[in-house]
Amino acid sequence: MHMESSLFVTTLFAHALKISIILAVAYAAQFFIRKFIEQVVRRSIRRRRFKSDKDEMQREDTVVSILNTGLYGAIFVSVVLMIMQEFSINIGPLIAGAGVAGVALGFGAQYMVKDFLAGLFIIAENQYRVGDVLQVNQGPFAVSGTVELISLRQTVLRDLQGRVHHISNGNIQVATNLTMDYSNVELDVCVGYESDLKHVEKVINRVGMAIFEYVEWKGIALEPPHMLRVDEFTDSGITIKIICKTAPIRQWEVKGEILKQLKIAFDKEKIVLAHS
Repeated sequence: MHMESSLFVTTLFAHALKISIILAVAYAAQFFIRKFIEQVVRRSIRRRRFKSDKDEMQREDTVVSILNTGLYGAIFVSVVLMIMQEFSINIGPLIAGAGVAGVALGFGAQYMVKDFLAGLFIIAENQYRVGDVLQVNQGPFAVSGTVELISLRQTVLRDLQGRVHHISNGNIQVATNLTMDYSNVELDVCVGYESDLKHVEKVINRVGMAIFEYVEWKGIALEPPHMLRVDEFTDSGITIKIICKTAPIRQWEVKGEILKQLKIAFDKEKIVLAHS
């Protein structure tokens, strides 16, 4: 009895040791392969194909994220199979059964195939990258946020409230990239009917030029914010449209600065704001 107990402990220890080695090797493999993938991707993607260093970095991060997802899946499956073999579980019938089950589930996997194909086109066409601000779909099913992860199966967004949205790539009908290459500020300001529009335009453009020339906004505001047109007559006043091209993802900062400086200038010039 003592010998059987000792043999059991020895066998258990041997299994535990081998499993620990398998896990350690798997961890080391994924660490070094991940580093290798990152280096290869960052050296392979050519800077001249992109308009800025930021565009290049986003593309590299996206490709690295996708390859790492495949790497983790392959290592996980390999570890599970090696552990099963360690406990003398015959994986042959399991693999054969998986093949039969795969055929049986083939019809049910159509949506997954659709997700993978959509993911391939998203990546190949560079529709959006990790770090872009994206709006997915329209109407009541629309969600927006910063792209945190892209895989062949899904896109993960985080919105301003910190909520994380997981969207299957096959369910993305419209993907609106708000930060590809550059962004735009589109701002409506409503002034009273008694306002002199030529004077209003002069003040708006002067404020815009001051923002554009200010060193803090250099490379962020890519052009002077300026009055585009008189956009609408409302019951309370005249709506004026102001636009400005900005660096990607910086449009909200520029918009806030325009509003702040316009309020200061309008108060000084006695220009009355109306409700739009």
